[in-house]
Amino acid sequence: MRHKCFVSYHHEDLRAVDTFIARFGPKNFIKRGITLPDDVIDSTDTDYVMRRVRELYVRDSTVTIVLIGPCTWSRRFVDWKIQASLRQPASGFPNGLIGILLDRAARPALPPRFRLNRDSGYARYHYYPSSASSLEEWIEDAYLARQSRTQLIRNPRERFLRNRACG
Repeated sequence: MRHKCFVSYHHEDLRAVDTFIARFGPKNFIKRGITLPDDVIDSTDTDYVMRRVRELYVRDSTVTIVLIGPCTWSRRFVDWKIQASLRQPASGFPNGLIGILLDRAARPALPPRFRLNRDSGYARYHYYPSSASSLEEWIEDAYLARQSRTQLIRNPRERFLRNRACG
């Protein structure tokens, strides 16, 4: 079964992200908008920011895939999108959560909110998939986690206010 997946990444990894999407996208997920408008970015109201991120970007997706490169961990938008993905809307379930390492040879730090949910058992972390069927299995597992592992979600209210230094 095909699930709508929201893809989050650091813009410096765009080439690797485009390669990933070209290889796996047509069958496995729907590419969604990634940038946030100024009215969302400039707000200091956390509840408003999370609601707008969910409404504008995560809205009808069921799984969030975080494509992880060297500095993904340091980006506030990645943190915000993960936080919005993990919030349980009044009329449904939170998103399933997968982290995928873009470069098998690298060992980048995980985004803190993702790491928290990987450590709790809610999210799964994988190396770059070797096949479309592997990715399909990961997506299905994340989709099912929305109901079976919801109690494991760790989603503190605090969020990055600005990007962190990387490197």
